[in-house]
Amino acid sequence: MSLITNVMDHSLDDGYAEAAARKKAAGEGGLPKTLRARLGLAVGLVLAALVVTVGAAQARVAAPTVAKERQELIDRIDRETAAADKLERDVDKLRGDVSERQRQALRESGGNSRADLVGILAGATAVHGPGVKLVVDDAKEAATGGGGGNPRETSGFSDTGRVRDRDMQRVVNGLWQSGAEAVSVNGQRLTALSAIRAAGDAILVDNKPLVPPYTVLAVGDGQRLSTRFQDSPDGLYLHALQDNYGIRTSISVEGDLRLPAAPSVIVRTAQPSTEKGTS
Repeated sequence: MSLITNVMDHSLDDGYAEAAARKKAAGEGGLPKTLRARLGLAVGLVLAALVVTVGAAQARVAAPTVAKERQELIDRIDRETAAADKLERDVDKLRGDVSERQRQALRESGGNSRADLVGILAGATAVHGPGVKLVVDDAKEAATGGGGGNPRETSGFSDTGRVRDRDMQRVVNGLWQSGAEAVSVNGQRLTALSAIRAAGDAILVDNKPLVPPYTVLAVGDGQRLSTRFQDSPDGLYLHALQDNYGIRTSISVEGDLRLPAAPSVIVRTAQPSTEKGTS
């Protein structure tokens, strides 16, 4: 209790108290003593008040202008955004019109049977029929790594546990070589000009990002297609990924698969060369 009483009674340190007493004795503390000093202090206070008052008045005057400019900028952004959305819709409509005209041209070129075959091979028409369904997925450790988050955002698992673009390239090429007539990956129809690429850890098919599991549908003679693919070098490569790195795969023969048409078809024509070869 004596310590608490001492702290309450001597809240100001003795050194501070002595310094204050010396300044008071020397006449240095408190307000200015002379008239000139008092006038200087008053002028300083008036100037400070004037500066604050002028600044507040200017801010009050400028506030409506700033608010108006801000609203005009917001309105301009909204108009430009709406215009961009309209242009995007127009582009999609024109792209669909061009694709439909290309499909029509394919249907009218050289008879119905030939047009159907060309349309199927070019990916211009939707198809359905028997075939195989192949599902390829990342390894289980990759799917649950990083606290169960998105496997494309984790870095704690070896890259060999994830399906890569080169793996999907071999799978698709193997199906084509095994006799597939039409192929799609996650609903994206593939054509002779389709590209399977990577952007970071994501797989892109014709610049569209896909996420695992990757469902590959291939129309063709189902049982024969399944056997030929699994016995091919690409099928054995996929089996090796499953055995060595935990890549999950499943293949099944389906009675009726439905593949959509490619979103856009690029029509290219070739002309026979008129140059004669040299002997």
